[in-house]
Amino acid sequence: MDLFEYQGKQYFARFDIPVSPGDKADTVEEALAAAEAAGYPVVVKAQVQVGGRGKAGGIKLADNADEVRTHAGNILGLDIKGHVVKRLWVEHASDIEDEYYASFTLDRAAKKHLFMLSAQGGVEIEAVAESDPDAIVKLHIDPVVGLDAATARQAAVDARIPEKALDGTADILVKLYRCFSEGDCDLAEINPLILKPTGEVHALDAKVTLDANASFRHPEWAEYAETEELDERERLAKTHDLQYIGLDGTVGIIANGAGLAMSTLDVVNQVGGSAANFLDIGGGANADVMAAALEVINFDQNVSSIFINIFGGITRGEEVAKGIVEALGRVDLRAPIVIRLDGTNAEEGRQILADAGIPESKLRSEPTMLDAARAAVALAKN
Repeated sequence: MDLFEYQGKQYFARFDIPVSPGDKADTVEEALAAAEAAGYPVVVKAQVQVGGRGKAGGIKLADNADEVRTHAGNILGLDIKGHVVKRLWVEHASDIEDEYYASFTLDRAAKKHLFMLSAQGGVEIEAVAESDPDAIVKLHIDPVVGLDAATARQAAVDARIPEKALDGTADILVKLYRCFSEGDCDLAEINPLILKPTGEVHALDAKVTLDANASFRHPEWAEYAETEELDERERLAKTHDLQYIGLDGTVGIIANGAGLAMSTLDVVNQVGGSAANFLDIGGGANADVMAAALEVINFDQNVSSIFINIFGGITRGEEVAKGIVEALGRVDLRAPIVIRLDGTNAEEGRQILADAGIPESKLRSEPTMLDAARAAVALAKN
């Protein structure tokens, strides 16, 4: 779950990471009140989960109430790369002497936490990695051991952080790691981490992604879920408790298991198609689950064919087939289905589908994942 900047800063504050004083605002009047409380000059920032806010006019400096009123009025309702601004963050403007980058995430291959630090902040870290990869210090952290102040300070030295900022940077890095680990984050990033002329080091931005698998430990996260930005397909999928991510292609994907779903996306791309989504129905492919999955796929007007890719382990082929037949009686599909059914009781499942009398123009079965992908892509193109 991705947090907005203001939520990320509020999350940082729980771990004593210094952030600019400010407040959220949904209206111009609330923006004026937030500016008065923060103290002029202030920065009025659009709260959208997309980059390029500044270039789009979504970040403005204001020296007085009239300027806040003008900027807040212009930014609220602004469309930034398809994201309409509904909320602002108004904070006290900071004097900046230098800018750095710091983040913690999980390196799944190494099975350790990954720490990245660079003296080149304020720009996308991908751009730094491409132009000057040596400018980024990368450090794997054993989650059992954690990050201590001495290691954090040495990382800052290795990243060529100026001497006057070393202690402040190391202090924030230890706190940011606590936020990442104890706060159950998938990502905790500060860009930029700034050095003020006064010598203080300070988080000027916040990018936080929470690990939804840990939500049972955090009832307070419910407030974040209420503001989560989802497109209509993802919102519908969430009501059915489906693991769904919307994409831009034309082949709808349903698979049982995240790994198989990702492989299905790859195979569709390999044969010249494009996936409309990632949808993992897990181990339960009964009629209710399949009907819900097909309803979500059918909601996407860009879908021209549906590829159901099932490999039965615990999931049994005949139950999948019964679910598809029953689901087709509930959902009026616009697009034809191609199914690849393999694994436990796959023969019985394929026979159930054959005996159901469903026209091949609506449902066809293919023996392999590659054959099914080719058929689904051909149908989508036609």
